[in-house]
Amino acid sequence: MTAIPMFPLGSVLFPYTPLPLRVFEPRYLTMIGQLLDDDDPQFGVVLIERGHEVGGGDRRSGVGTLARLVSVTAGAEVLRTVAVGTQRFTVERWLDDDPYPRAEVSLLPHLTWNEALTPLRTEAEAIVRRVLSRADGRWDSDTEISDDPLAASWQLAAIAPLGEYDQFTLLQSTTVGALLRQVIDLTLEAEQLWSAG
Repeated sequence: MTAIPMFPLGSVLFPYTPLPLRVFEPRYLTMIGQLLDDDDPQFGVVLIERGHEVGGGDRRSGVGTLARLVSVTAGAEVLRTVAVGTQRFTVERWLDDDPYPRAEVSLLPHLTWNEALTPLRTEAEAIVRRVLSRADGRWDSDTEISDDPLAASWQLAAIAPLGEYDQFTLLQSTTVGALLRQVIDLTLEAEQLWSAG
């Protein structure tokens, strides 16, 4: 078990996926400042299930993803940072929020790729890109994904036009096959809802 700084957010971070942040709250500015002294600056990201990102009183999910800080640029009263998701974890215990949120976490095992999943990954990508071409969202249908099949599977989960709770379901996948099947099922469900609306 490791105690790490935590950044609860209203969105899900997946492994192999970039996370741009505008950091302006004093406690998170302190956290980023301290992380910059580390050789491998990482913090945990968990979904806020209920409540707000600012001011506490939120309810935080028990599974999250480590984020490795890759760039920080300073602006007027704000830091612009980019981190990349690395490994998933479960929260064992939340610690005191002073000076910023922290938790003891246990790392979850990395998922492993099997070449037999290639047709499923191809199908998932085709469905996600087709639905993205009709959705107004954060990602475009031509968003580039990795050539590495495991990284690409997580990135498809990230760019699929789904709500936070569906994404949180995907984050908890225990195999790549289950992840890809759920990406397909949830994306098709979302498409049907739009068509019906």
